[in-house]
Amino acid sequence: MSRVCELTGKKAMVGNNVSHAMNRTRRKFSVNLIKKRFYLPEEDKWITLKVSASALKSVNRLGITEMVKRARKDGFIK
Repeated sequence: MSRVCELTGKKAMVGNNVSHAMNRTRRKFSVNLIKKRFYLPEEDKWITLKVSASALKSVNRLGITEMVKRARKDGFIK
């Protein structure tokens, strides 16, 4: 399974390592993913999602119900 946030769709970015001599080599910036269980009261079930740390903060602010609704609208969750 790829390292993609299941709520926001965030995935790895690419960039450069830059040495003191300004030599550039390609590198990858990985997403800070956390495997977390959430309870959906309206569906009366638990779901396990791989979410980024920023998405977890959004869940704390907006609520899991709203975040799942947005993720389903954007096509990240079925």
